[in-house]
Amino acid sequence: MFIPFFLFWIVTLLTCASLFGQEGGTVDNMRNARYGEIIVVTGGPFSFTGHVYNTIGFSNCPDAVWKGLNAQQIKKEIHARGVSLNGPRYFLMDSVSVSDPIKIRTFDGLQARHITNLKIPLSTVIEGGAPPYTDTLLLKSTGLLFKKGRTVYELTSPKGDTYVMQSYPEQNDPHFIETDLATIGNRLTLPAGWSYRVRSLDQDLLLKPADKTYVLRDNLQNSYQKE
Repeated sequence: MFIPFFLFWIVTLLTCASLFGQEGGTVDNMRNARYGEIIVVTGGPFSFTGHVYNTIGFSNCPDAVWKGLNAQQIKKEIHARGVSLNGPRYFLMDSVSVSDPIKIRTFDGLQARHITNLKIPLSTVIEGGAPPYTDTLLLKSTGLLFKKGRTVYELTSPKGDTYVMQSYPEQNDPHFIETDLATIGNRLTLPAGWSYRVRSLDQDLLLKPADKTYVLRDNLQNSYQKE
C-alpha cells in the first residue's frame, strides 16, 4: 500500500506544528528533545486521515524499541488502512503551549500521545505528497517559543514569507547534531528566489497558536513552520 510511503514525506512537515500537554499548559525543555511518531491512517477511498502519535513526554524514542516496531504488524492489529513510522527526530523550539487533553496509546511497548490529525485527499496520495518547499495546510497549531539567544534556521520564500525550522531528522546521518544545521546551505536544493539563513535571536520568537498554519520541508527532510 502506498499510503505509508506518502506519509514518510508528509509527516516531516508537521512534527511540532501541532503539539500537546498532559491537560493543557506549557511543555518546556524541548530543544533537541528526541522523539518518534507513529502515523495511523484511516478512511478512504477518496479521502484519508492520518492520526499522528508522538513519544515526547514518555521516552527519548530508544533505538532498541523503535527499531523493533513493525508498521505492517501494527496496521493489522489495529485494523488501519496504513501505518508509518517517522523518526527519530529532534525538536528545535524551547517550549510549546497547548490547551487540549490528549489521548495516549501504546504501540508494541512504546507509549505515544495523539497530537494531531491530517486530512489527506486521494489526489495528494497519488501524487506522492507535497514536494520540498511546498506549503501544506495544517488545521490546528500550537504556540512555539524560541528563546532569546537561541540560534534559529530559516527559509525565506520569493514572496518574503519566513519559515522557521522546527525539527530535524536523525535518519539522514546518525552523527548529525544541531550545530551542523549552520552549514547545510550548500546541500539544500533551493528553488529560484528562496534563501536559507542562520541567525541568533536578539529577542524571544513566538509562533502564536492558530486555527490553521502552513508547514513545509526541505530536500533534507528538515521541517519548518511559517511565521
